[in-house]
Amino acid sequence: MSSADSYAWSSSGGKDSLLALWHAREQGLRIVSMITMFDETGLRSRSHGISPALMQAQAAALGLQLQTPHASWKTYESVFIDTLQALRKSGHIGVVFGDIDLQAHRDWEEKVCAQADLTAVLPLWQRDRQQLANEVLTLGFKSIVVCVDHRFLDASFCGREFNADFIRDLPADVDACGENGEFHTFVFDGPLFSAPLNIDVNAIEDYRAPQEFGGGAFSFARLVQRN
Repeated sequence: MSSADSYAWSSSGGKDSLLALWHAREQGLRIVSMITMFDETGLRSRSHGISPALMQAQAAALGLQLQTPHASWKTYESVFIDTLQALRKSGHIGVVFGDIDLQAHRDWEEKVCAQADLTAVLPLWQRDRQQLANEVLTLGFKSIVVCVDHRFLDASFCGREFNADFIRDLPADVDACGENGEFHTFVFDGPLFSAPLNIDVNAIEDYRAPQEFGGGAFSFARLVQRN
């Protein structure tokens, strides 16, 4: 597929990212590439901890070409810009992001896109968070909660399907979209998929971040794909 006058999609593989992709396509944008940032080992996606094989399976089901840059948190921005500049040279004109209302995130996205002469597109911007969570379910996107931050949720929320029951069980101070980092998801089926991904939760693993990155405690659901 030609990349001329097309868009890339910056995606964690989670529900907000997929909803942004859905809206961008509804707006007529021609999206051909998917960018997912991985840690410096290349074994896990940043923040969500998804394997390259699962991210590739998701990209294939969405009909997209996957880009998998590897970076530490210290080199994240420079590696991301390098990726965007390469996409610009191949004919891309913009990047779709799934952020909702955190201004610092939008500022960063517009800054890095500007350095690659690309347009940042945020289809969900300033939408009501609860309405977006409901829209994810109404459209038929299916996802698994793959990470929870223990400041907000205990490990029992990790590995659950993101559905109406999950939203009802959230404490009152936890956002239904997890926009503040309370939890992250991985989408395995929905209206944009050529076929659902058959996945299982293989394990729930606890993790503590290094002190230089806050020392926070998290739980991750390790997913595997069934044949």
